[in-house]
Amino acid sequence: MAKVGVFVGSVYGGAEDVAQEVVELLIVRGHVAQLFLEPQIEDFLDYQNDAALVITSTTGQGEIPDNLLPLYQALNEQFPLLTGLEYGVISMGDSSYGEERYCGAGRQFDELLVQLQAKPVNERLDIDACVNFDAQEVVMPWLEQFIERVA
Repeated sequence: MAKVGVFVGSVYGGAEDVAQEVVELLIVRGHVAQLFLEPQIEDFLDYQNDAALVITSTTGQGEIPDNLLPLYQALNEQFPLLTGLEYGVISMGDSSYGEERYCGAGRQFDELLVQLQAKPVNERLDIDACVNFDAQEVVMPWLEQFIERVA
């Protein structure tokens, strides 16, 4: 059984919908999971010896959504080493905005967590809204691997 914090960055609700499905599946599988829609650094650090899953959309220029940005900034400023943290990142974007902007929020979070010495469970999952109209179809197989590896 794993303890997993699910930290969401969402503008129009798509990432939040995915995160709610993820939390439900984790709980059904016997894990302890909590959803954070306005995550703070204290919430994140509560999982530093467990697992964290960041699920985020990307805003227009490749930025992190407003509700997730304070967490990102606090982690970047305080720079706590997270050597006991296992993590995953699900990044939602639209490739029509260009390669540099596509899934930029998830890419930034993934890079920061690597710098903080957290251990990735899976490679970051980038979901292209131009290709995958139903993000769940892509998320669930990835999530199965994540669950298997953190259990």
